[in-house]
Amino acid sequence: MHITLALLCVALVAAPGCTGFPTKGDSISNTIYNIINIAKTTLVHIKKLRTKLLVGPQIEVTSPSIEGLTSITYELGCLDSELQSPFTELLSQIHADVSSLEGRVRSLAQTTLCPVSDRPAGETVRENLFPDSHLHLTLIKVQRYLEKMLLNKDKLKVC
Repeated sequence: MHITLALLCVALVAAPGCTGFPTKGDSISNTIYNIINIAKTTLVHIKKLRTKLLVGPQIEVTSPSIEGLTSITYELGCLDSELQSPFTELLSQIHADVSSLEGRVRSLAQTTLCPVSDRPAGETVRENLFPDSHLHLTLIKVQRYLEKMLLNKDKLKVC
């Protein structure tokens, strides 16, 4: 009887530390971890697609600066809009990844009370005389931005 009572007391003392809800800090850390994993997964999808498409020489593109959650949310929104172009239907998985990534970064920014603007409006569809070039350029822009974001992942902790 004494052993059962002792075990019950130990269980009651230890239980609050084991069954608590995650703190806001834990939630933010988990979200950042998920954002990083989605970005890495997207880069794998891009590399597989580039191999499949037999992409030629590298096109140099400049990536916007990464200052914090506000700028990352905006740039991912722009890339998401660009991936909705009718010329990029081959990039549907990449579009799904970037859209998910943008949503998670936006949610993180809102959780940490960072200012975020509305999602950028999609560009008006214009006739593209070089759809293959447009596809490759879009793919490279997304790849370069995600690589830069991963190098600056500490910026996911600031507005």
